Amino acid sequence: MKKLPVSFLFEGQLQHLILLAGLLPGAIYLASPALDGSTWLGIPDTTWFYSVILIVVIHQFLGWFVFRTQLVFSLLSRLFGKYDMAVWGSLFFPFLLSRPLLTLALGLADYGSLESLRSIQIVLGACLLIPALYTGWSVERYFGIPRALGGDHFRQKYREMPLVRKGAFKYSSNAMYAFAFLLFWAIALLTGSRAALAVALFQHAYIWVHMYCTEDPDMQIIYQGIKEPITN
Repeated sequence: MKKLPVSFLFEGQLQHLILLAGLLPGAIYLASPALDGSTWLGIPDTTWFYSVILIVVIHQFLGWFVFRTQLVFSLLSRLFGKYDMAVWGSLFFPFLLSRPLLTLALGLADYGSLESLRSIQIVLGACLLIPALYTGWSVERYFGIPRALGGDHFRQKYREMPLVRKGAFKYSSNAMYAFAFLLFWAIALLTGSRAALAVALFQHAYIWVHMYCTEDPDMQIIYQGIKEPITN
């Protein structure tokens, strides 16, 4: 892969910031009517709400920083050698796991704020769990955790692997973003929480911002001249 200019660090990031500036007030606007100070574990719903938002934003900015500095400077590889991906995983996975847990905490604090049609909410939530969990299984079974972690930013061997077309990836080459994020919608509907639903919408929209503003430019560089790019 050719040496990249330092300016590539910021490719697509102005658009990223503009879209984030629109998504944040949108999420707050949608959640605000439900944020009445209700608590779970003694912590108010407002605190849970802003905690989720903060974790999501930090997580995705961390993804931008690591991916771009790896492509431009091979930063983690230079600092940690063969342990570069292990270090990245130790940063990435705590954020990833905290997102559904904090969304659930918000849903429990704001339980039932959607009020009407509770039975339909529960049925829809249970239905959305199916593709979300199936996608998680498909990632582990067919795609592989290292590739899902962005292994193509670190190792040539991941760049040379073919597209995965099994499991959830049979229905979308980007099943992780298309289907796995339905987990947040499922949590919101199962808890009947308007605030959690606003957070689910924010997370699902914001991951596509990451895709188009960060990963898509990366893929164009990484897979230049390769016929079948892997969609992370």
